[in-house]
Amino acid sequence: MNSRAKALLAAEAAEDKRARDVVVLDVSAVTLVSDYFVICSGTSRVQIKAIADGVREKMAERGVKLHHQEGYDTATWILLDYGDVVVHVFNEHEREFYDLERLWGDAPELVRETSDWGNNSAALT
Repeated sequence: MNSRAKALLAAEAAEDKRARDVVVLDVSAVTLVSDYFVICSGTSRVQIKAIADGVREKMAERGVKLHHQEGYDTATWILLDYGDVVVHVFNEHEREFYDLERLWGDAPELVRETSDWGNNSAALT
């Protein structure tokens, strides 16, 4: 599975757990750290953990290995590192404070169709 497909799979998994404002950034041209960042928010610690769990489960089902995880215990910002894809699951306050979308503003966002409940779906437009 290529990096783009992994990023879209992670975004879809986050949306399956009702993550808010899911964004996929193609950071491959602006950093050597990763190819894609998937950024999303949850409204409570329970939901943030559920989003992270859902991403981990769906990625594992497809054979994508998790290299590292940070922040699960506090659940204000959980980072899931898949090497070429890094998933950031924030609470709304932390997301606003760190503002990764602005920090990585030179990275293009993958444009995806809006699902029927107001977030993005994994289908590309």
